[in-house]
Amino acid sequence: MVCGGFTCSKNSLCVLNLLYIMVSLLLIGIAAWGKTFGLVTSFSVVAGVIGVGIFLFLIALIGLLGAIKHHQVLLFFYMIILFLLFVVQFSISCASLALNQHQQNNLLEVGWNKSFETRMDVEEYFNCCGFNTNMENNGTCKARCIESDNCPTCGPILKMHAGEVLRYVGGIGLFFSFTEILGVWLTHRYRNQKDPRANPSAFL
Repeated sequence: MVCGGFTCSKNSLCVLNLLYIMVSLLLIGIAAWGKTFGLVTSFSVVAGVIGVGIFLFLIALIGLLGAIKHHQVLLFFYMIILFLLFVVQFSISCASLALNQHQQNNLLEVGWNKSFETRMDVEEYFNCCGFNTNMENNGTCKARCIESDNCPTCGPILKMHAGEVLRYVGGIGLFFSFTEILGVWLTHRYRNQKDPRANPSAFL
């Protein structure tokens, strides 16, 4: 049987949604693990990752149920939501890959100034204080080097890693965006295929 058949389309869509469910559970598990063991103290970061994981889990569950039951309404909404996710994720991935050095620096500085808890995590992990100057910490730095009063600033360290991180994030996001457009195509084709078991003559 060729892969364009009803059963093959159904199985491919089920496998794709099972993959999304595994990724969503992995996101939720990693965020919870990081919060439990104190690797990430910022509640907004943990809540954001868990929220993305739950949203992806629900979307994948809708797609899986729609594929198993060949439910036209569920498959339609799944296809629309998946296409919107593709547009957003593809745009963000391309933007991440296209950011130049100056834009990366501005983005890092804005993020540094807006999140106090994440700032403390960075200072503790990279053993540094402040973004461009140590004077901005006002005694809140949790880095080990603060005892020796010889702490490097975090700005240059973050700038050194920013390009690599953005390339990884952009590349992974770009890869998953193509799986989403594959899901849209599979769902559109699967919705328009007739279930051979629905034909009464198949049982004669």
